[in-house]
Amino acid sequence: MNFFLETLKVTVLLVYYLLESLVFLVVPRRKKNVSGEIVLITGAGSGIGRLLAVKFASLGATLVLWDINQEGLNYTVRLAKENGAGRVHSYICDCSKRQDVYRVADQVKKEVGDVGILINNAGIVIGKRFLDSPDSLVEKTLAVNTMAHFWIYKAFLPAMIAANHGHLVSIASSAGLCGTSQLSDYCASKFAAVGFAESVDIEMRILRKTGVKTTIVCPYVINTGMFDGIKSKWPRVLPILDPEYVAERIITAIRRNQEILFIPRIIYILYFFKSFLPVKATVLLLDYFGNLDLMNTFKGRPKKE
Repeated sequence: MNFFLETLKVTVLLVYYLLESLVFLVVPRRKKNVSGEIVLITGAGSGIGRLLAVKFASLGATLVLWDINQEGLNYTVRLAKENGAGRVHSYICDCSKRQDVYRVADQVKKEVGDVGILINNAGIVIGKRFLDSPDSLVEKTLAVNTMAHFWIYKAFLPAMIAANHGHLVSIASSAGLCGTSQLSDYCASKFAAVGFAESVDIEMRILRKTGVKTTIVCPYVINTGMFDGIKSKWPRVLPILDPEYVAERIITAIRRNQEILFIPRIIYILYFFKSFLPVKATVLLLDYFGNLDLMNTFKGRPKKE
């Protein structure tokens, strides 16, 4: 194909895709049925992972729940059953350890079956300045927030490719779009999670595995306790997010095969500005929205004795 024809083709398709996205803003895509789907959620013992489990339970999905906390996992299982889950399978798994991931994944495939919706949700945060962050905790952050995605995808993606059916969900963060003080390791891990998920999505498209979908979720701070102590400078514009609201938005995005989800919507605008504004202007906006010193009041989850 010559330069003129290929340029014309790209221009026509670009206009079509833009118009398509505008139409979907007015007329949302139809939600797919997830009843009977095997849904694996990491970090299901608390927070957003627990809420997603409960909501998928009410939709008739078969749940596979992973966490490192047995007590939290047991409580999630109970809530899922109370909300109509027919089949719930829970496993203790340390996602920071590759061999543990592969071992538990083999158990899941033998005992439950091939996972249809995979939600990488497990995450940790240190919340210290870069030079104050212990090496061991930095490595742990990257192992849980990033490397675990590699091992979990390797365990379950082949079956999705073979069936040309599946959904890969990465619960990343707005910290994976813009660097923030006292979150160097966390931002790095979330930037990597976003890049990894985008790369795998492109591979699926090149392989023409159109039945394997991807959703990347980048929320602002969620009021789950993980970032306890943080306050928003302008809560009406950039609020600390309600977990129920976030979980519902994630479920809707998955059921509509939405590729990218930023929460709240103002993140789309800020991300657009960041793509072309001078660095000084970007820093000015970050300061205006209170993100330069966002972590100054950070406490995090209290550690159990």
